[in-house]
Amino acid sequence: MVYNERAAWAGLIATVPTFAVYAWLLLTSPDPAASWVPIMLWTIGGGIVLTILITIVWGIVAGIRDKEGAMATDMRDTDIAHLGGRVEHAFLVIAGLIVIVLCALNVDVFWIAQTMFLGFAVSSLVGGIARVIAYRRGLI
Repeated sequence: MVYNERAAWAGLIATVPTFAVYAWLLLTSPDPAASWVPIMLWTIGGGIVLTILITIVWGIVAGIRDKEGAMATDMRDTDIAHLGGRVEHAFLVIAGLIVIVLCALNVDVFWIAQTMFLGFAVSSLVGGIARVIAYRRGLI
């Protein structure tokens, strides 16, 4: 497994528990509308750190097993990264459009932020899935 594929898997592995932890913390909060900002910021930070840690540990293990192949990359990796990026961007655009509509309707900031957070989570998840599928089945 090449570095970029491991990174795609690490992102997928980190996205699911990160979103689950955020939802759990928000739902168990006594006043979610008042306490969502630190919960969201800490969860996003934790998700980033978790992704980095998974990538590093997995890279070390892969490097021990296959020193030359652990960091190998080729043109296919670039194409797959572009594909995943396009998929992610499509979902971010959809989330952004929904946020614009919510702003136009003067919806509370809490719901606007939750919509954008969900957009980021779905974007990360779907983009990671697209990358993994492209690695496993090919681009075409």
